[in-house]
Amino acid sequence: MSQIKVLVAQGGGPTAVINQSLVGAVLAARAFTKVQAVYGARHGVRGVLQEDFVDLTSEDINHLERVAASPASALGSTRDKPDTAYCLQMLEVIKAHGITHFFYIGGNDSSDTVRILMEESQRAGHALSGLHIPKTIDNDLMGNDHTPGFPSAAKFVAQAFAGADLDNAALPGVYVAVVMGRHAGFLTAAAALARQGVDDGPHLIYLPERVFDIDRFLADVKCTHERLGRCVVAVSEGVHDASGQPIISQLAQRKGGSAERDAHGNVQLSGTGALADLLCEEIKNRLGIKRVRGDTFGYLQRSFLGCVSDVDAREARDVGAVAVRMALTHGASGSVAIRRDASAPGYVSEYALQPLEAVAAKTRVMDASFIHEAGNDVTPAFVEYLRPLLGSNLLQAARLRSRPVAKRLKPQG
Repeated sequence: MSQIKVLVAQGGGPTAVINQSLVGAVLAARAFTKVQAVYGARHGVRGVLQEDFVDLTSEDINHLERVAASPASALGSTRDKPDTAYCLQMLEVIKAHGITHFFYIGGNDSSDTVRILMEESQRAGHALSGLHIPKTIDNDLMGNDHTPGFPSAAKFVAQAFAGADLDNAALPGVYVAVVMGRHAGFLTAAAALARQGVDDGPHLIYLPERVFDIDRFLADVKCTHERLGRCVVAVSEGVHDASGQPIISQLAQRKGGSAERDAHGNVQLSGTGALADLLCEEIKNRLGIKRVRGDTFGYLQRSFLGCVSDVDAREARDVGAVAVRMALTHGASGSVAIRRDASAPGYVSEYALQPLEAVAAKTRVMDASFIHEAGNDVTPAFVEYLRPLLGSNLLQAARLRSRPVAKRLKPQG
């Protein structure tokens, strides 16, 4: 193969470090003298279909570094889920432009797109190397210890809950925040890293890996509120009942309504504050607690500027560069994975290549060892797993340590 042309695209939800992977891949490709061109597809696979490319071959390095340090998808993204027909059209574009290597930065669906594209290119006899570069704040890619984007989003969640807990301690009541995660609770579980003291919130954490029972939830809130005079709760948007029905649907039906659905027919979990509002209504109406507030973190946790784990940024850059080197040096195709070296002292990560079939359209969920047996918290094992991923720049709040002054008059209530 005398002339090499590289095409890079970004798919799915943006993250705080996805551009590190983009720039890592672009600069690694440009380091190979046999690479003739490096293109970027605008808005993911849709950009491939529409031949909407930008030339990154000679983009200024200093500017690329500024882009790398910026959140969200610099090339633009898409929610398209290509089938075989879609990929065949992509392949025609790829062949027309002489593309020899395709790198797709994304999650489960993106890896499945690369799988289909590679199968069709092989059937067509077109020499194409396809690499999936991992990305998702959900942390739900199979074969990975963790996924780029997750540690920075987890850092945001931990710090947001730390601030919310201080607020709740200052003006006691019940606070409920809903965090992204349809099937995997990793991001919601990250709220546990907000705690510094034994009575710090979040006091309750609910994950989609366990059945959510509204009566048990209310009993947990009541118990915590009676014990501490307040309660901070983290809830995954994907919590469901024993039948698998999302709680947001169940509560909406109780009020005579129905939950919104997205373009793919799934119950709309993100982009709406309905679950937080409905849970707060249940707490007010059934427990009689007056001060109850709810939030939905929504898109804030994906691309929050200035809230990046340094570990995440480094590894996101690495997976982009590693993918390119594997493809251009060894002609490899597959999905890059991050593994943790358990034999090394401290935290050490390493990179491996796994078959696309091991990742494509599959979902990893939290290990049972990470979830408290009561189903309303995480275990120390999860905290130990997550802590090194948040990096060296995790903010922590300080509290007054002054001793109380003895009262001299009868308390006035």
